Amino acid sequence: MPAVTVENTLVLPRVPEPDAAVERRPVRQVTTAPAGLEGEGFPVRRAFAGVSLADLDPFVHMDQMGEVEYAPGEPKGTPWHPHRGFETVTYMIDGTFQHQDSIGGGGLIANGATQWMTAGAGILHIERPPDDLVASGGLFHGIQLWVNLPSADKWVPPRYQGIEPRTATLLTTPDGGALLRVIAGEVDGHAGPGVTHTPIAMVHATVSPGARMVLPWPRRRNALVYVLAGAGSAGADRRPVHTGQLVVYGAGDALEVAADASQDGSTPSLELLVLGGEPIREPVAAYGPFVMNTKEELAQAFEDFHAGRLGTIPADHIGH
Repeated sequence: MPAVTVENTLVLPRVPEPDAAVERRPVRQVTTAPAGLEGEGFPVRRAFAGVSLADLDPFVHMDQMGEVEYAPGEPKGTPWHPHRGFETVTYMIDGTFQHQDSIGGGGLIANGATQWMTAGAGILHIERPPDDLVASGGLFHGIQLWVNLPSADKWVPPRYQGIEPRTATLLTTPDGGALLRVIAGEVDGHAGPGVTHTPIAMVHATVSPGARMVLPWPRRRNALVYVLAGAGSAGADRRPVHTGQLVVYGAGDALEVAADASQDGSTPSLELLVLGGEPIREPVAAYGPFVMNTKEELAQAFEDFHAGRLGTIPADHIGH
């Protein structure tokens, strides 16, 4: 169960369903995320595998971390590592993660909170479960998203934003059948708390069994919907989708998703991450922890990292 919820969605502002004359976006592609391991060995689904960068732009990479119920001693994270040229977004749906970076940002990311880190010109950071979670075990489920920066912003000073759960903007659909948590960007004029260099929208939506969600979605944005949990259908032609699948929509002014009337017993509703961004349309050279425009810039990033120019691990660092 996502941490941020309300007992009665009908008390929330409602996003009106677009007029029937508004063009619904067609479903262009549905892909299934392969499973893998990240960092020190925590399980992930590679959400964007099999999708072209042109269709993802300005997004580059996304992992669904978990959902997994750890036994005591099992929770794992990542060691200290560098980034340059983009923004990392860590959204914890259930469980707790600890963040620290070389510019003094950090803290616990817990149960509905989001950490938005602009790597920009360069930063070092670590993400790991806190010691008490390692000792006790427990539920762990989250998302890490990489958002590209245009060339003009790749050299901005690094920045850290901790977005607390209750600061997300909560909305619903006309019949109250969906709960929308706007984390960044805006939906129908309702803005979320995240401050982004690249114009994007990020929404975690819970759609009740049998309910339908039609969102106005500006044509200038692309449109991606990732199924965190549950089963349903996407688009006017009702393409079936389920946990671990990504929907890539084509051009239009609204996107549509519906939840199946019957959900899996462990998943009471259809849980979705809805993403849209204004494409940057610049060359992408990505390798390891860096997202740049050219191979020469990548080589420079590795050289700068090894020379210690991307930051210094704090003396009181976690993970030692």
